Amino acid sequence: MVQRHIVVIPNEDGGVQVHPLKEWLRQHPDENPTGIDPSSSTSHQLRNAMRRAGWTMQETPSEVRLIKPGQAATSELVQEILGSGEADDERPEMGFSLERQLQEFLASNLSAISVNGQRLSVYADAAGRDGIEYPSAVGPMDILAVDEKGALYVFELKRANSADKAIGQVARYMGWVRQTIGKDHDVFGVIVAKTISENLRYAASVVAGVFLFEYEVEFHLRPAHEIGTSG
Repeated sequence: MVQRHIVVIPNEDGGVQVHPLKEWLRQHPDENPTGIDPSSSTSHQLRNAMRRAGWTMQETPSEVRLIKPGQAATSELVQEILGSGEADDERPEMGFSLERQLQEFLASNLSAISVNGQRLSVYADAAGRDGIEYPSAVGPMDILAVDEKGALYVFELKRANSADKAIGQVARYMGWVRQTIGKDHDVFGVIVAKTISENLRYAASVVAGVFLFEYEVEFHLRPAHEIGTSG
């Protein structure tokens, strides 16, 4: 399994922001502790240089998490919020093993999904940058989509069960979109998870413009025809 390298930044509300390592270093050159160009270096080279600069590294089967120096308390918070990365492998219920897989599937099939009665497509800005991991001042959005009327949809994806803190995450992104690229458009939030918790249902019921979806994964095997029996 290929590990995703991420930078984890604590929020004032007690949560965390998660950023792809290279994207974060490109957007924050003044905070790059390595002095290495992220576009011409591997993630392994960057993470090793950051460790030498005092950054903390948490490693799970699916992720390598980098945490700024002097934020020891954040390490425990990250473990609590993001988990160990091992529990999902033990669940008998099928689901996407990585949020990236869920992201790629949804982005490729947006036109077949109806949200708020509208068909969506991946957003692209004037610079040609698409809405996958779309950057913002409050962190990258999993997917930023648009409908035929120009309304914008912020997707927050959870590979397993979704806690009610997801409502704060999607609301933060929605707020940024409304204040910037979406000033003249409606802005909605979409939370997608394997299971939507009851707590999240209650939280979303008082936040206008947020839609909740649960996904299902089906997998079937059928016998292959022996040679000479097909056709």
